[in-house]
Amino acid sequence: MSRPLPLAGIRVLDLTRLLPGPVATLHIADLGADVVKIEDPEVGDYARTLGTGTGEDSAYFRMINRNKRGLRLDLKQPAGVEVFLRLAERADVVVESFRPGVVDRLGIGYDALRPLNERLTYGSITGFGPTGPYADRPAYDPIAQGLVGMMHIQGKPFGGKPQLIQSAIVDKTTATAAAGAALAALYARDRPGGTGKGQRVDVPMIDAWAANCLPDMMP
Repeated sequence: MSRPLPLAGIRVLDLTRLLPGPVATLHIADLGADVVKIEDPEVGDYARTLGTGTGEDSAYFRMINRNKRGLRLDLKQPAGVEVFLRLAERADVVVESFRPGVVDRLGIGYDALRPLNERLTYGSITGFGPTGPYADRPAYDPIAQGLVGMMHIQGKPFGGKPQLIQSAIVDKTTATAAAGAALAALYARDRPGGTGKGQRVDVPMIDAWAANCLPDMMP
């Protein structure tokens, strides 16, 4: 008889799109968690249409959202928010990647959910963290590669011209860091002598990538 996967029984609500968030929750889903991917009823996750014909879900989307269930909710409407809040009451983890302040304006931020479920881990994937001069700026993989100097390092063999790593390496590194942060928060909650409570974790793309490439920048 096969044993249950390590995260069997863990419930995750995934509000993210494109790559970092969906890959983070993919790691968690592959370990047995019940991940519900929540999309708006209009556009949904933009990854659905990357490189596909009309009406088809891309191979890219299917690959990084396997082992997940799907739900469409309009979080700009009170009825959609009400459904989400009911789901959050029984969830273990929420993962979101909106710009800072968006989830609070929608009424689904950490401060709104914590009174409903003190055991909830609330994970935010941001570009530059929740505070600071860059907090409200958008961040994408090439931006992070440039800011931490990786494009410069890659360009050394090409006469010093900056070179982009084409495999969205920052997004993938951030995804791994976010999954690890969520699992650490669950461990802190549930380990013997643990807190019994969830917590809020924030994983900035710029921090995840700067820490990852630091050895390459040393002389």
